[in-house]
Amino acid sequence: MSITDLLHRFIFLGTEGDERQAPVRGELVQLDRAWQSLLERSDYPPAVAELLGEAAVAAVLLAATLKIDGKLTLQLMSDTPLNERSNETDKPLAIHLLVMQVSSRRELRGLARWHGDALQDDARGLQLLEGGRLVITIETARGERYQGIVPLEGERLADALQGYFERSEQLPTRLWLEADVHHAAGLLVQKMPEHLSLAEDEDWNRIVALSDTVTREELLALPAETLLRRLFHEEDRRIYTPEHVKFMCSCSRERVGEMLRGLGSEEVANTLAEQGAIEVDCEFCNAHYVFDAVDAAALFVPLPHSSAQGLH
Repeated sequence: MSITDLLHRFIFLGTEGDERQAPVRGELVQLDRAWQSLLERSDYPPAVAELLGEAAVAAVLLAATLKIDGKLTLQLMSDTPLNERSNETDKPLAIHLLVMQVSSRRELRGLARWHGDALQDDARGLQLLEGGRLVITIETARGERYQGIVPLEGERLADALQGYFERSEQLPTRLWLEADVHHAAGLLVQKMPEHLSLAEDEDWNRIVALSDTVTREELLALPAETLLRRLFHEEDRRIYTPEHVKFMCSCSRERVGEMLRGLGSEEVANTLAEQGAIEVDCEFCNAHYVFDAVDAAALFVPLPHSSAQGLH
């Protein structure tokens, strides 16, 4: 049985045969259990689930190109006004928001929000968003934040992401993304930042041409080693130790408590008076948190200060 939920990173050594002069890097991610854990959080229509799966593997691939301790968030946002969103049966299916987030520890979570009727048409990919924006946000553990925003262009998410790299990073990048109700997988090849001159175009063009022969069935079904050997058997490449990817939500009762403290004791007391308890649901993992009057009061009890006096 093949091992899935793994990210495989590799580099092509090119004509020089030297890792320090590698002209192109590549990544392959294949998700199984992590994808199923994410998918089971909501009853997604097949077309929405397919795009969500593509976003999941894309987020992992993009985060793996960064050397940071932090997280990357990929968002697809439609321009459809709020008052035009409808779940009526005579309205075609459309996505108004898709969010996917992955940490540098390869912990993944995400969701999609849609409106309309999945049975009205057979729209796929970016046709579901009716225009809109692609937003990529990078947040480091030190609190630094970077964001890139580009229009959603092309038929598929891979097209929009390649446009993002052309506009925002000026870094030649190609992606192949696929997903079904069982698996999600993606392949990325990218020119190394140190090798953007025309001298490396021969290696780049050859590797893109080889990568472009990959099929949907191969990405979703073939074991990683078999697939990489099929695509690049004549290329001198170095493959690094695979990294595990898992579904993980960062929500917790403690974090919800911090959020309630931020609202203030008066706001919390008013909500308790109206509703009897405060209930908070996590949209990413469906965790349900309940705070009654005793729980809420405990949030605002000052913590005792430890004595500053030591033993002598």
